[in-house]
Amino acid sequence: MSAMRYTYLGPEGTFTEAALRTLPEAATRELVPMVSVPAALDAVRSGEAAAALVPIENSVEGGVTTTVDELAKGEPLMIYREVVLPITFALLVRPGTQLTDIKTVTGHPVAQPQVRNWLAAHLPDALWESAASNADGARLVQEGRFDAAFAGKFAAATYGLEPLVSEIHDAANAATRFVLAGRPARPAAPTGADKTSVVIWLGDDHPGALLELLQEFAVRGVNLMRIESRPTGQGIGNYCFSVDAEGHITDRRVGEALMGLKRICPQVRFLGSYPRAGMTSADVRQLRPGTSDAEFVAASDWLTRCQDGRF
Repeated sequence: MSAMRYTYLGPEGTFTEAALRTLPEAATRELVPMVSVPAALDAVRSGEAAAALVPIENSVEGGVTTTVDELAKGEPLMIYREVVLPITFALLVRPGTQLTDIKTVTGHPVAQPQVRNWLAAHLPDALWESAASNADGARLVQEGRFDAAFAGKFAAATYGLEPLVSEIHDAANAATRFVLAGRPARPAAPTGADKTSVVIWLGDDHPGALLELLQEFAVRGVNLMRIESRPTGQGIGNYCFSVDAEGHITDRRVGEALMGLKRICPQVRFLGSYPRAGMTSADVRQLRPGTSDAEFVAASDWLTRCQDGRF
């Protein structure tokens, strides 16, 4: 049944699979690897799967543009939760391969910036060619098409490889953020440590256009955690903005900010309000004075009294 099926960016042995298996419900779901992010998300759109886990942001390389773009177009999907996974690579090789034997290496394009310095220091003459995923790179090594692949150490056993070098990373504390996307429904109740994601389209290009969008958040005390411009495909200079904001859509400050955007933008796509990975309400910074739900309600009540002549 599709309700028991989750898709993810495959093949087996990807960091995406490792992230998915951290979710408690993964133990009771059929986990199906897909060849690409669009394929994983389209399986949800078609009803073949209940949800898909896909990478959306890396602490070194930034946004995963394929995921950002796929969530911005097509039949709407909604983010229900996020997973942040620490990332460190192993150099996987066929048994018996030595470092001096390696002439070609592969891995996901997002992996290359995270191991670039290590490659320059230890394999300066090796030829890099990107693979569809890190695990797919491991499969290509297994088939003899490359000498080595950068992937998770856990992928070695799946593909009959050995980790020649482990704990490879140019940046300490590197991590990738993944999101679990499903069909639209009522967002989960707020936890006090939430994130709201939207995609916003500009009405027209004019001085201060982006500032007008940002002010909708700023004047209500909504902190932005990520903003990324993406081309709309309608010509040079036409952009939409993928935004992550602190808070939940049921928070008055967030809801009013979204209403403000809806008034001035030709299109706003709500992508969900969901718990922030590894956070509790105790970890969230204090709100700016005047931006709590109680203060919004009090201001609304005051306006009503004024309109009724009860001020």
